[in-house]
Amino acid sequence: MEEVRNEQNPLGTEPESVLLRKFAIPSIIAMLVGSLYNIVDQFFIGRAVGPLGNAATNIAFPLTTLCIAIALMFGIGGASVFNITMGEGQPEKAKHYIGNAVTMMISVGIVMMVITLIFMDRLMILFGSPAEVLPYVRTYAGITAFGFPALILSAGGAHIIRADGSPNMTMMVNIIGAVVNTVLDALFVFVLNMGMAGAAYATIIGQYVSAGIIIWYLPHFKTVPLTKDTFIPKWEYTGRIVILGTAPFINQIAFLAVQVTMNNSLRYYGALSVYGESTPIAVSGIVMKVFQVAGAFVIGISQGLQPIASFNFGAKHYSRVKNAFFDAIKSGAVICFIAFALFQLFPVQILSFFGSGDELYYEFGVKYMRIFVFFICLFFMQPIASNFFTSIGKPYKGIFMSLTRQVIFFLPLLVILPVFFGIDGVVYTGPIADLISCIVCAVMVYAELKKPEWHLS
Repeated sequence: MEEVRNEQNPLGTEPESVLLRKFAIPSIIAMLVGSLYNIVDQFFIGRAVGPLGNAATNIAFPLTTLCIAIALMFGIGGASVFNITMGEGQPEKAKHYIGNAVTMMISVGIVMMVITLIFMDRLMILFGSPAEVLPYVRTYAGITAFGFPALILSAGGAHIIRADGSPNMTMMVNIIGAVVNTVLDALFVFVLNMGMAGAAYATIIGQYVSAGIIIWYLPHFKTVPLTKDTFIPKWEYTGRIVILGTAPFINQIAFLAVQVTMNNSLRYYGALSVYGESTPIAVSGIVMKVFQVAGAFVIGISQGLQPIASFNFGAKHYSRVKNAFFDAIKSGAVICFIAFALFQLFPVQILSFFGSGDELYYEFGVKYMRIFVFFICLFFMQPIASNFFTSIGKPYKGIFMSLTRQVIFFLPLLVILPVFFGIDGVVYTGPIADLISCIVCAVMVYAELKKPEWHLS
């Protein structure tokens, strides 16, 4: 009977390419819309406040990254183990992973909010804030901290909804929140002249709208009914969620470590250059936010792969897992090549979209954009490969891949190269780390797929 149930599930029967489009496109749209939270704030703040405002959003961004890390740990972890358990034919056990994941996301979000509000100034200085930027970032982060529980629930809950076979609802969660944020940004910043505070208020209102939709959806869960007892945290469930969610969590934490180190390096070596402390930080923030748009496509594809790979691996349909993986790789490669062309051909236009600056601002910005993300054409390999291993229940390999670019290669290079090459050393850290991590991940995937079990079906 279990085999029949698995065969009737579309994850085990529909063509892999069709499934990938079905799950990836809404996920891509959701990721793109989610990235608009930061893009929209950057746009309105850059136009209304200027480069110091842009620098402030970059300084505060590690807090958002930490929230996303928590959301992905419980969201992807819960979704992966839920789909694997459903593929194994254990629905009564599977539903507890959903309830436990939701409870943990809300609880940890509240803890993060309290810690941030208590240690605000210390955190912002740790994140690399120059003295002239601190008042702006204090205003922005002091307000957005109140949205952390909603941000974590909306970002992580989207993966839970996707695992339930509702990718379009995942998309709507992000779209509605982002639209609210955009409309209120225009109202608060341009019409009411609320500056940094207006952008922050618009952000958290949009996040709470998205979180409200997640809460509304949970009683309507399609695959299994969620009862009150499923939301009571138990280590037997949360422990496995954390294990399978560790890879995306560490990937984001590594990204956070890179952000903080980058901000401090740009501030220090920028002060020793003609560009000054704040300009490199402002430029880096813009490039990072625009890079997220390109990354949204690839990460959306990797997230679309997750339920397909998890279910079919649990059902021992290994050929379907491989087919879905290679479809994801090919799609990611096309997206990254297009992004590479845009960054190389239109750096001035991209920078100008977020406000104006002096000659040195554009000089550093063009150089940074063309060099730092030069190997964005290879970016697809690491997130797709890392999520692939997590999705098939091999989190330790996923964790290692999550560490390759950010921790194993990027951070050491970020410490070493600027010592010899100053601010240019920071700029060249990105492409070198991207190239090496792509090679390592490709070799690990090749070694995995050469194992005998992958050729049994």
